[in-house]
Amino acid sequence: MSDLRDQFQRPLRDLRISVTDRCNFRCPYCMPAEVFGPGHAFLRDPQLMTLPEITRIARAFVALGVEKIRLTGGEPLLRADVPELVRALKQELRVPDVALTTNGWLLEKRAPELRAAGLDRVNVSLDSLDPATAGRMNGLGFSTDRVLRGIAAASAAGLPVKLNMVVQRGVNDGEILTLAEFARARGHTLRFIEFMDVGNTNHWSAAQVVPAREIVERVGAKWPLEPAGPAYRGEVAARYRYRDGRGEIGLISSVTEPFCADCHRARLSADGKIYTCLFTALGWDVLGALRAGADDAELARYIGRVWGGRLDRYSDERAGLLARGELRPKVEMSYIGG
Repeated sequence: MSDLRDQFQRPLRDLRISVTDRCNFRCPYCMPAEVFGPGHAFLRDPQLMTLPEITRIARAFVALGVEKIRLTGGEPLLRADVPELVRALKQELRVPDVALTTNGWLLEKRAPELRAAGLDRVNVSLDSLDPATAGRMNGLGFSTDRVLRGIAAASAAGLPVKLNMVVQRGVNDGEILTLAEFARARGHTLRFIEFMDVGNTNHWSAAQVVPAREIVERVGAKWPLEPAGPAYRGEVAARYRYRDGRGEIGLISSVTEPFCADCHRARLSADGKIYTCLFTALGWDVLGALRAGADDAELARYIGRVWGGRLDRYSDERAGLLARGELRPKVEMSYIGG
């Protein structure tokens, strides 16, 4: 395995690939409708990576040590060739762990073909079970019924399912226990995600952040919990097991308990740019290098130079930056898949 390291000696192990910048939801914390409305200029097809281009770039990442690949968007299932991509990653590149994050709207029909293609697991965004709250949080008034059918279909197809809940105080934090009970009853891991200041348009406020520690206390008061160690080095979610054996929860606490020091993750945008942090504005055009004629070895060297110079640690620096009133421009989360 490659021993490539960044400037803080962090290896490259995880890659998130955004396959489209489009989404059929308008969640205010990601793609607020007032910004991503009918007049928004999304990427045109020639700007998007093709399936062979994604596969070639992914091959270079794998040569440098990547063991886990997650497909994201926008909403990845808007792209018809995702099962083909999964098949290429599993069968051609032999990636040990290929996952997908989706809003679940199209999952009911597509779960069997994704599993047949070799997908290892799926994460489904589920911020609320209350129809009114869910409608506000997806920005379009959609209820959760279709998403819940998608979750059931994924489970029936044999896909392990994790549920992602972005928790916002005064919005959906009253459903922390409701979602935990839903996940426990069905054997799904629920991951609570602190509301993050990603992008430039989601009206982030520290007052709306529900700290991970508070969430653990709320859930643990109802169903006692005990800490569980990470499933692998660099895992971003802190894990807790239910003491009664009914599964576990995870907490992604980028705001209150940053994990930059052991971050092994790179991101590839739908137009083929490498981002070495969720909170950066700078992307490196690896697709441009490929289309200019770079061979596989040259692509690997390009990516190696980008990662080798990496100094990102925004979450560790956030408190100081906010105290000084410094605002950094950041790529929108919908562009690189969170």
